Order: sequence, then C-alpha cells, then structure tokens
Amino acid sequence: MENTKDLAFDTFCKLLLHTFISQTEHTSRAGRKRRDSFGMFDGYDSCSEDTSSSSSSDESEEEVAPLPSSLPIIKNNGQVYTYPDGKSGMATCEMCGMVGVRDAFYSKTKRFCSVSCSRSYSSNSKKASILARLQVAGKPPTKKAKVLQKQPLVAKLAAYAQYQATLQNQAKTKAAVPVEGFSWGNYINSNSFTAAPVTCFKHAPMGTCWGDISEGVRVEVPNTDCSLPTKVFWIAGIVKLAGYNALLRYEGFENDSSLDFWCNVCGSDIHPVGWCATSGKPLVPPRTIQHKYTNWKAFLVKRLTGAKTLPPDFSQKVSESMQYPFKTSMRVEVVDKTHLCRTRVAVVESVIGGRLRLVYEESEDKTDDFWCHMYSPLIHHIGWSRSIGHRFKRSDITKKQDGHFDAPPHLFMKVKEVDAAGEWFKEGMKLEAIDPLNLSAICVATIRKVLADGYLMIGIDGSEAADGSDWFCYHATSPSIFPVGFCEINMIELTPPRGYTKLPFKWFDYLRETDSIAAPVKLFNKEVPNHGFHVGMKLEAVDLMEPRLVCVATVTRIIHRLLRIHFDGWEDEYDQWVDCESPDLYPVGWCQLTGYQLQPPAPQSSRDSQSSSSKQKKKAKSQQYKGHKKMTSLQLKEELLDGEEYSFLQGASDQESNGSASYYIKQEP
Repeated sequence: MENTKDLAFDTFCKLLLHTFISQTEHTSRAGRKRRDSFGMFDGYDSCSEDTSSSSSSDESEEEVAPLPSSLPIIKNNGQVYTYPDGKSGMATCEMCGMVGVRDAFYSKTKRFCSVSCSRSYSSNSKKASILARLQVAGKPPTKKAKVLQKQPLVAKLAAYAQYQATLQNQAKTKAAVPVEGFSWGNYINSNSFTAAPVTCFKHAPMGTCWGDISEGVRVEVPNTDCSLPTKVFWIAGIVKLAGYNALLRYEGFENDSSLDFWCNVCGSDIHPVGWCATSGKPLVPPRTIQHKYTNWKAFLVKRLTGAKTLPPDFSQKVSESMQYPFKTSMRVEVVDKTHLCRTRVAVVESVIGGRLRLVYEESEDKTDDFWCHMYSPLIHHIGWSRSIGHRFKRSDITKKQDGHFDAPPHLFMKVKEVDAAGEWFKEGMKLEAIDPLNLSAICVATIRKVLADGYLMIGIDGSEAADGSDWFCYHATSPSIFPVGFCEINMIELTPPRGYTKLPFKWFDYLRETDSIAAPVKLFNKEVPNHGFHVGMKLEAVDLMEPRLVCVATVTRIIHRLLRIHFDGWEDEYDQWVDCESPDLYPVGWCQLTGYQLQPPAPQSSRDSQSSSSKQKKKAKSQQYKGHKKMTSLQLKEELLDGEEYSFLQGASDQESNGSASYYIKQEP
C-alpha cells in the first residue's frame, strides 16, 4: 500500500466544510440554532441550550452573551469555537472538559458548558470529573487548558488513549539532545547539500515503509505565526526533504520563503491532513497572510484537491518501527575490543535507536563498554563462539548476575548460508580486506583459520602479532573482504604489508615470494543491491574507530556496494570504507528522532591542530602510489600463478553503481 494518501476533491470539500469556516459565514449564521448533518449546533451561541430545567437548586440558566464578530472563528467536526480577546476569561466544563469563553458557560458558577453536562455530572460526578481531568492533560481544569469539544463517552476514552500516547511522544522529545550551534537545516540550506533518502537505510526507523513521501506532500503542523494563547495548527507543504527532516512552507505563502522551517517528519507535531478535524484541533491561518484571502475554505479546497498527505497510520508506523527487541540486562557475545581475535560476554546496558551500549560482564564500574547496532556482525548469542570454534574469553563470573538473561538467538542478524563442501577457502590463501583497526585502508591479508558456518579468521600481512591476537573474524559473504586485484581494478589504494620494500606492490610477485595462492574469485560475495546512494549525499555515520560517536558525514566515493564515508570537517585520513547496508549509517535527522547525541563537523581549531607530520606522511604515500604504473587486465592474466584465467571489468573510481554488477568475473575455460 502506498505510504501517502491521495486527497480527492469530494473528500476535501467534506473535510474542510466541517473544519474551517470563515468569519463572514459565521456572522451571517449568527443566532441560528439549527443542527447540521453531524448533529452539532450550527452556531457558537447555541452551545448553551435554552431550557427551563436545571441540575440543582442553586444553579440557574443564564443567557449567553453574543461574542465579538472580530474574533477568529474555527469550526471542528461541525462545532464552532471562537477565541477570547483575553478579557472575558476561559472556563473548563468539569464534565466533558470543553474549554470556552467563561461568559458562554451554563449556570452562575460557570462549571458546565450545558444543561446536559450539569445533569450528567450530578448523576455520576466522581467518574465524570476524573475523566474530564484526564482529558485536560491529567490536571484539574485551568484557564490554560486545551480546547476539547464536547464528545460522547467513546470519544472521551479515545481522547484519553491519545493523551497517553502524547505523553510518550513528549518523553521521546525530551530525551533528544540538541547539538548547540549546529542545525542540519541551516547546514544543508547554506551549502545546497543533498541528503541520502530514508529508503537507503533499511535498518533505520521507517526505512522499509517510507513510501513516496516527497516534495509537495501536505501535512498539518503547529502554526507558530499566531498570537492566540492556545496551540493551533495550519497546513504546510514539503518544499525539500533531507533524510527525516523536511523544509516546510505554510499554505498561502506561495513563493515567500520567509517563514519556511525545518521539522522532523516523524516527530509528534506533524500530522496528515484531516487530523485536526478528527482530533478537535483548530486550523488557523498564519497572521502574516490572514489578509490575503477572505474565503480560506475555498482556498484550501482549491489548493489541496489532488494533493497527497501522510497515511492516517503514519505515526503508528513510526512508533512500531522504533520498537527494539533487545532489552537491558540481556547477555550477548561481542568482540573483545582489546583482542579482536576473541569474544567476551557483555550485558546490554541501554538501547538508543537500535544502538546498544554493551558493558563487558567483568566490568565492575560499568565503564568498560562497547557500542554497536543490534544488527552488527560483531555481536552474537551466548554459545556462538563455541559452536563455530571461535576464541572466547571466559568470564571470571561463575554465574549470571541477578536479572541478567541470555538474549534469544533469533534476535541476531542471520548470515547467508554457504556450501563449504566443494571448493572453499583454505588457510594461507591471500585476499584483500578492510583493516578493522584502520578502516580507511584496504590491505593485503591472509586467511589464518577456517571456522564453521562460513566464518574465517583473517590477518593483515606484515602487522600480525605472533600469537594471532589481532586476527579478526569475517564471514565468507562479508562485503569487507575482496579477491586479489579488487583495489587495482577499481583504482583504490591497496596498503601493502608493513616493511615490504618491493614497490610498486605487485600481487603476482608477492604470491611468488610468499609461495601462496589467491582465494578463488567465485567464493566472494558479488551481490550489489540497488542502494540509492550517490556521491555527495549527506548522512549521519558512526565513527567505527570510536563507535559511541555518530557524526555528520558525506559519501565521497562509491565502488559498487562499497561507500567511502568522510567525516565533515576532518582530514581524509579519517575516512572509512563502509558497506552500503551497514547498520552504522543513518539518515539525516536520525539522532534527533532517537535522542542520540550527534557530533557536528569539526571546528576550524580542531582541524588546524591535526598533526602536520601525519598529513605530510599521508601525502607522500599517496603521491608514491599514484606515480606507479597500473597493471592492466592483460598483465594480471599473464602473471596468474595457478593457471586460471580471470577477466576483470574496469570500474570507475567514483562509479555510482546501483543494482547487480559483476566487478570480477572468472572466465570459463
């Protein structure tokens, strides 16, 4: 089902005729006491019924004084409200919770909006009073209480459910940690940046159900250009999308961008068109443009006919997509950050937006922690290491602490099944791999051990510890390992073994010297999804060298499914190679939505303080690499030691490859 909703002409006519009424129409209808098709009185002066009966001996009827015609008038679900001028005062019905002008209320005490409410209160005062208070934000009625229309019991119960949901949304909003001095909206506007769409991030909230939310979609949002004492709304259209964030413009401003504002589409203040009508909220045009039209109802009907809005269940989908199966106190196995070759038991300390703060079980003060996403390949269920033959550090804790329990195996990301019965990876085979200790580098590497279920222990040539403590585990289908020649073909700098002096580095010379063979190309993962990323797109990315940090970042290169992520404001040497489906990449606005702390671009002072010697070293190394003559595909085929022939498809350095692609193909004999 499409994720946006077409607004047909007849739907809008019905909606707007019972949501918004102009001042002139109301004036012409003043004094009429005819009920409309919704069973609601057609004029505000009929809110207090004229009757001779009363609910008690000390309460008598009182004639409703006419209201000034100059006040703005809004109509919701057939019932008309006007806003006081600040002198008359407000009153709240103790039965139904409706707020209105005090002088318009029934009886001398002004406790009820009508005779029926007065009678209902007398018959069931305690329950009615409690319900009315629940409708008004859980507090006794005050002059600043929200406007609630008089509704039947079922509607009141629904209002209470909505109130509970509002409290949850407010709690989420309070949890957000704004970055002082940084605004994604200003950053994108001032530099004309483009952000990666939400659909690029399948693991993020709404990543799989974003639909066709795009520019032109209309929503109902709070009207900030208004001097009324209560919260009112108006319709706005999406001018520009940047991840979860949308640049909005109020209807009626046409090409005037003076009051444009950025807002998170998944926030609690954005609603589909029609929400105000069903929720009893007032629509009021912005003060700046109130003079432009005399018939706002006709204007909205014309503007919104055929337009699109959010689906009615959009907020429900957002809430559902932000429910995470991992809970605090769950035990998992996670890589030991001090010895990559082994795993340790850790306990989930907190969950933010699907990111887990794991505290190693032996950490008494809970400071020895590790951050990762719940779909990270670095975490596993208890017993995983033993099942595949991976190294594991046994805990000194002999039994589980109270309240701790093992995370169920089905919560973890499943890897693709492989067939290792035929031709398979073997110890000593050479390949290219992203160095987990230097994610900006793809290095010459060796398979050191073949584990069960398709897992491999990899070591970086020239920098391995004697005891293998710096080996790391990759699955055979991992997008972080590549066949020999991958970097050469795609014009990526390959990091040779430390201390290797025979430069420029040639794979086939190296294979001869080490008396080793290259891992067969056909064993590597060659799937390239239609990821949707393009060079220059902005996003929020984890600094995997300090995984608790989520930073402002940019996609600077795309090699099939491999992305080069640059952290804005920092030198290129801090860039990282990341897979397009990595759970450590997020849309713009993810931190604001989940309450995670966003790291803004590095200030100039931080950039200036970076080591100049490191820059010179990197520059010299880069120039040395670029000065070498590249091997051609013909040379590769001529120099293969094992007699097998491969033809390589040349990939552009910044190729924006979306969809299936074969960037290394074995020739059939």
